[in-house]
Amino acid sequence: MVREGNADPGVARQRAAGAAPGCALWCWALVLLWLATAAAGPSRRQWPVPYKRFSFRPEPDPYCQAKYTFCPTGSPIPVMKGDDIIEVFRLQAPVWEFKYGNLLGHLKIMHDAIGFRSTLTGKNFTMEWYELFQLGNCTFPHLRPEMNAPFWCNQGAACFFEGIDDIHWKENGTLVLVATISGNTFNEMAKWVKQDNETGIYYETWTVQASPERGAETWFESYDCSKFVLRTYKKLAELGAEFKKIETNYTRIFLYSGEPTYLGNETSVFGPTGNKTLALAIKKFYYPFKPHSSTKEFLFSILQIFDAVIVHREFYLFYNFEYWLLPMKFPFIKITYEEIPLPNRNKTHSDL
Repeated sequence: MVREGNADPGVARQRAAGAAPGCALWCWALVLLWLATAAAGPSRRQWPVPYKRFSFRPEPDPYCQAKYTFCPTGSPIPVMKGDDIIEVFRLQAPVWEFKYGNLLGHLKIMHDAIGFRSTLTGKNFTMEWYELFQLGNCTFPHLRPEMNAPFWCNQGAACFFEGIDDIHWKENGTLVLVATISGNTFNEMAKWVKQDNETGIYYETWTVQASPERGAETWFESYDCSKFVLRTYKKLAELGAEFKKIETNYTRIFLYSGEPTYLGNETSVFGPTGNKTLALAIKKFYYPFKPHSSTKEFLFSILQIFDAVIVHREFYLFYNFEYWLLPMKFPFIKITYEEIPLPNRNKTHSDL
């Protein structure tokens, strides 16, 4: 039973005054502790770590050279007529299919893109997001003798061009209609793509989780071709697009670790007042991932990587231009081909 309090205000004031001296210091201590926790906690313990966006895309360093030219036939995204009906296609094919055929397709290592077809003009278009300097450069740095810090050639960007290579996508992959949108919706999407592309500038290969179990803590999210496709689908759904009910799977490359430890950025680790022991450890870790000149050197590097990641259970991750130490856990690394459903239409937004 809930008791009613004493209605006499004088008694209430006496109780409050009598209690204050005894708890004042404790109350202030608890308040200060809470404020300190609130200030420090989220900035250091926000999982997954948010992908950092930038105000502009920097010019690539001339040192960074692509083996295969990025977006060689790229063109500006056209403005469609508002009453045009645009077909949206899901495109997927094995990574480097142009060089290795379906070899990586057997391992379900797939590249994703989006196709569009204007029913007014009959023109087809392809839109994709991938690395400017190939995957290896985005995943591991160069150790240049003249530089103390590892040097990264890591940028990813959107590529839009006219045409859809039907054979490329159909032979070992997927080319399937997933939605139809209006020309107005396409034009709104194009504005969003421009903004997304200018602010999301670097590629991230790994998804880092605590374990393979469903619902496990995610420490870092990847940022790659499939994530661009998923973001675009989500934007189209927000603009009113209605997607078909079909299964859509995507490649993800996982690392498994305990809670990561933040190490610092390039300046704090490799600068004049940096941690020389840590800097040496990071460079030693990345050394085996460099391009190899011989089979013998490659095999020795595999042993070094096994020793670092599997035996000593350490992986140095570069994310948001900052270094983190991952305490690796079994099964260490895994490539999956998981279903991620197409988004539901935003019912509050009419098709533009």
